[in-house]
Amino acid sequence: MYQIVPVAPGEQHLSDETGGSPLKKRGNQEARPLVIASVLGCVLVLAAVVAWCYYSASLRTAQLMKTELLDLNKDGFVIRNQAGTIIFTMTFRSATLDLDSCSNEENMLSCTESDAGKINFFIHTVRLKDTVMCYRVRWEPLQDKRTVEHAMACNGSHWYGGAESATQHWPISIEGEQEPQPFITSDIYSNRNAFGGILERYWLSSKAVAIKINDSVPFHLGWSEKDMTLHFQARYQDSPFKPLDGQQASPELSYRVCVGSDVTSIHKYMVRRYFPKPVKVPSVEVFKHPVWSTWALYKTSVTQEKLLQYASDITKHGFTCSHLELDDRYTADYGEFDFDPQKFPNASGMFDTLRQDGFQVTLWTHPFINYDSINFGVAIQDGLFVREPGGELPALVRWWNGIGGILDFTNPDARSWYSGQLTKLKAHYGVTSFKFDAGETSYLPQQFSTLIPLTDPSTFTRRYTEMAIPFSERAELRVGYQSQNISCFYRIIDRDSVWGYELGLKSIIPTVLTISILGYQFVLPDMIGGNAYPDHMTGSIKDGYDLPDRELYIRWLELSAFMPAMQFSIPPWFYDDEVVDIARKFTKLHETLVAPRVLELAHEVLNTGDPIIRPLWWIANDDEAAYKVDSQFLIGDDLMVAPVLEPGKQERDIYLPAGRWRSYKGEHFVKGPKYLTDYPVDLDEIAYFTWVH
Repeated sequence: MYQIVPVAPGEQHLSDETGGSPLKKRGNQEARPLVIASVLGCVLVLAAVVAWCYYSASLRTAQLMKTELLDLNKDGFVIRNQAGTIIFTMTFRSATLDLDSCSNEENMLSCTESDAGKINFFIHTVRLKDTVMCYRVRWEPLQDKRTVEHAMACNGSHWYGGAESATQHWPISIEGEQEPQPFITSDIYSNRNAFGGILERYWLSSKAVAIKINDSVPFHLGWSEKDMTLHFQARYQDSPFKPLDGQQASPELSYRVCVGSDVTSIHKYMVRRYFPKPVKVPSVEVFKHPVWSTWALYKTSVTQEKLLQYASDITKHGFTCSHLELDDRYTADYGEFDFDPQKFPNASGMFDTLRQDGFQVTLWTHPFINYDSINFGVAIQDGLFVREPGGELPALVRWWNGIGGILDFTNPDARSWYSGQLTKLKAHYGVTSFKFDAGETSYLPQQFSTLIPLTDPSTFTRRYTEMAIPFSERAELRVGYQSQNISCFYRIIDRDSVWGYELGLKSIIPTVLTISILGYQFVLPDMIGGNAYPDHMTGSIKDGYDLPDRELYIRWLELSAFMPAMQFSIPPWFYDDEVVDIARKFTKLHETLVAPRVLELAHEVLNTGDPIIRPLWWIANDDEAAYKVDSQFLIGDDLMVAPVLEPGKQERDIYLPAGRWRSYKGEHFVKGPKYLTDYPVDLDEIAYFTWVH
């Protein structure tokens, strides 16, 4: 119970003067630490609650920013394999995400804000097979509409694909710093820093990741050696890409990233899903017997007399022939479709003679009509040319043989006229087919107009390749963009008569492997020994002819014998009897050993799209060394070829993947993988090995 203590009169006064009694003061002093402790406790509890809320929110955000094997953050995303290892990294370079605007519903990560403004961004995860996971990515800016750019890191993996290039490496070598430039077909012989005439928006990684850029993207590609990244950019500003009529120039970057269990299986999946396939196999004769071209030998000075002599010499020296290819300058002017009567005074008689001697003949053609051709006025009158923007005047272009107009292959009238000219030539003289030269987007003027507007300039290349369809049995193209179903031989761009990686002998295997990965399987390597251009040649002059170096010519010949088709121009008899004997030996080997296997694989291509010429990792995708070999290749899974590609060498190092192999000399190699160091290969030999089952 409470006890009341009386206060004396003096004490009451004292209390009033001092503001409180000693008891009350003592009580306040004792309570103060309790109050402070209580406040501190409340603060700590509040801090714990805030921390817990923040942690819970972070945890929810972290969960929100994940989908199967993919982690998204404001700066980009990573993809992991089943073991949890990062195998793919993409960084957002043009803007970062506002994660508060993101949501995750039904395998769809989506965001509506970035630090550059409103966007439409999503990553849609699709499990397509037990072994394949794909991610559809799209970034569309709704405010800042200039560019969208993402950077793909190499992540210590090896990458393949993209485009033919002048200096070709396998795998891709990222060198220097390159701002994104239009990813369009170009003539890399005249511009060696451009992307090549055979090109697809597709790359493949040794870590079983593939990326395919969507067709709708105004796509530019750059890279950084410093960061080891490829830069994928979408833009319309200062670009040959144009938006569809009536649409705003709002660039969208969209692509698919697919991950598989191994590099071979993910590539097979991508090819089957995204690449058209050839509808038929070209002429068996072209696979079996060499093509003989007039170009490297005669250039533009070819005549009726020279062509007949060339054919006679082929027969006299005991060589077979798929067909004779009459190249540049058989017409009086460029853009005409009949023979120059001065150089070919009796073209009909010439064709009769060649047919009697067992020769088929194909003719060189191109999409240009020079201003001094009789057909230039016809094409203007009928509106057949690519035009100046917004006008009726032809857009004049400069190409390697002068100045003229370029036919508009989006125009049905131009297609019909051009095809009709070729058909008349074929019918009148009994021409077998045509070598379709040029066709690269780089030959279009900087500003141009076509009957059907081209949002993607490389669609012009696609339209040009379609002109070969009626003649595809023996037709030859040097360009390709979404053209895998055009069942022709695709010739790699002109080679110089040199040993190295810049359009030389060493570039052939990396180039053939690259365009094979891009879905072009009926490959025609360039002429044996290269084009013998005087300014780009290792060799000599003999009897007025520029001859590639003899050893280079022999090693080139040996490599070509193991390609899907062979092409001569510089004749082996221009050297000596030994070279002729070696040439006979390897054309025979091509016919009896290589062509039958290639033809089997060619028929499989119609269903599978799988390469005929394959990298070593195709059968050894768990072998790191196999990913870096650029001087050996497979024909199918069971024939491996290792040519000598160095001057002065009669030996080379050879890598044998795991398995049982038998050499062309009859040696057996059971344990592997292994290196054969300084394996002897004489000048008249090429090392090849067959898989022993």
